[in-house]
Amino acid sequence: MDISSPAASFAAPHAWHLTVCGEIVVRMVHCTTKLAASLQTNLFIVGAQKAGTTALHSYLSRHPDIQMSTRKELHFFDNERLDWSNPNYSLFESSFPETGRVVRGEATPIYLYWPNSIERLKAYDPSARLIVMLRHPTFRAFSHWKMETVRGVESLSFDEAISDVGRERVRNAPLGVHRNFSYVERGFYASQIERLLKIFPRNQILFICTDDLWIETGNTIEKIEEFLCLDKRISAKKEYIILASTKIPEDLSLRSREYLDELYAPQIRSASTLSGLDLSQWLSPTYQEPTKMGA
Repeated sequence: MDISSPAASFAAPHAWHLTVCGEIVVRMVHCTTKLAASLQTNLFIVGAQKAGTTALHSYLSRHPDIQMSTRKELHFFDNERLDWSNPNYSLFESSFPETGRVVRGEATPIYLYWPNSIERLKAYDPSARLIVMLRHPTFRAFSHWKMETVRGVESLSFDEAISDVGRERVRNAPLGVHRNFSYVERGFYASQIERLLKIFPRNQILFICTDDLWIETGNTIEKIEEFLCLDKRISAKKEYIILASTKIPEDLSLRSREYLDELYAPQIRSASTLSGLDLSQWLSPTYQEPTKMGA
C-alpha cells in the first residue's frame, strides 16, 4: 500500500488504553508508518459545537507534523453559496501555508450537523480522518445559547429558546436547520452519527468524550496522535479556554435541565452504542461537568 495515501494509515493494529467517560477501555487503532506530506487536508474536527473543539485545535497545532488551518472554522463544506457541482477547493486550501507537514487539519464543528457537509467532505477526500467531540447535550445547548446571547444574536431566555416556539425558528429555516438557534437540534447526536457512519467507514472516525479531554487530557491527546499515526509530541498541559459565553451569570434552570435531559436520553443511549463511548453517566440527573470550558 502506498503510504502517501491517507488510507495507508489504517493497515496494522495498535492498542491503546483510555479512560472513556469514567471507564477504562481497550481499543484497536489501525496505523502504520507516518504519512507522507500532502497538500490536501486530511483531518477534520467535524463536531460538535461547544464541545471543546477550540481547545483541541490548539493542542493539535503544537504537533510538529500537524498543520492546522491558520484560523479555526473555515466553514467551507457548509457554504451554500458555493457551486458544489464544481467546487473550487483552492479557496479552502489557501488557508494552509505550504509547510510540508504530514497532517493538515481544520475544525469546523457545524459539519456534523449541517446537511450535505459530510457528503461534500467525502467527495473532497474519501480517505480523510474525522474527529467527533461529544459533550453532554444539555450543557452544550446552554453554552451555545450563552454564546449567541453575548454576540447579540439571541434575545430570548434559554427557557424560551428551547421551547416549541423558540424551536420554530429552526423548523421554519431553509433545509430545517439554523446556524444560530439550533441549541436543541445539535444535541441529537445519534441521528448525526448515523448519517456520518453511512458516509465514512468507522475506522476513519475517532469519537472523543469532552469530559475526557478535561479529565484525562494527556491520555486523550495520545489517543488522537495514535489515531493519526504520529509520534507522541504534544505537551498535554491542561488548559481552560474561557470564552465570552461564560460572562453571562445566568445558571441552567432545573426546569430546563430536566426537560432537556428527558428529551436527550434516547439519543444519548443510541449515541453511546454508535460511538462506542460509555455515556451512561450523562443519564444521571445529578451529572455535572468536570469543569467549565467555553470551547
